Amino acid sequence: MTTTQSQHPEAGLGLTYGIVAYLVWGFFPIYFKSIAAVPPLQVVSHRIVWSVLLLALIITVRRSWSEVRAAVSERNSLFILLCSALLIATNWLVFIIAVEHGQILQSSLGYFITPFVSVLLGFLFLKERLRRLQLAGLFLAATGVILLTVRHGSVPWTALILALTFGSYGLLRKVVKTESLSGLTVETILLAPAACGYLMYATMRGEGVFLATGLVTTLLLASAGVVTSVPLLLFAAAARRLRLATIGFLQYITPTMHFLLAVLLYKEPFTMAHLVSFLFIWGGLCCYSYDAWRGMRLLRHS
Repeated sequence: MTTTQSQHPEAGLGLTYGIVAYLVWGFFPIYFKSIAAVPPLQVVSHRIVWSVLLLALIITVRRSWSEVRAAVSERNSLFILLCSALLIATNWLVFIIAVEHGQILQSSLGYFITPFVSVLLGFLFLKERLRRLQLAGLFLAATGVILLTVRHGSVPWTALILALTFGSYGLLRKVVKTESLSGLTVETILLAPAACGYLMYATMRGEGVFLATGLVTTLLLASAGVVTSVPLLLFAAAARRLRLATIGFLQYITPTMHFLLAVLLYKEPFTMAHLVSFLFIWGGLCCYSYDAWRGMRLLRHS
């Protein structure tokens, strides 16, 4: 496959969307640390419910309900969106549990592994290929991830689940024949009945947090729709415009920010092994990024 053939005509716009999405996700540990007293399943449920309300408002303003109905009426798209909804909900829950239990470093490991899941899925299902410099970058980054895994001392289940769920989510959102906004709306609508049911159950048991634990927590939970939907919309828009391998390497932005937050802000242990691993991973990213930049220059001048 040639460089020109492998590039989406809106790849530059997709790159911007992807970078902004991953920067927003990079600050997520701060947000979820601020509501650490809320049970994780309630946090996920609030993310779903408030996202439905926000997305419904956006869809109404844009008069795009016909696109949502089209996505629901198409059986294959609906099934893919159901699978992607379950994947992203699982990813949310595992990540929130990791943050609330002081495992931000392990969550960063998960998102460092995610690009390799994306590259593998792109190779297996989309027949994407990597050039030599990209392969060199992949080797360096893989070495760094392996060092982090060995340093962990046991199977990092949290990291593996985060990587597998989000990598698979990216693949499904790339192949589904639905626009990013309508697709995310359908995903949250599919999850909403379970989320509402759980929140009602928690409230009846006297365990509900919303409106019961102070104004700050209530406002933070109410903002979950914006916090959740905006980066996901940007990510879905990026995924439709970029090769899955490129999406995979952009994902280094988020775990790097999580890594720095864990060490500098939350004072999780930082060793020489972490430093060496970090340098390997960023060395791989530099190789891949240079190759991608060179490819974009060739495309513009072709």
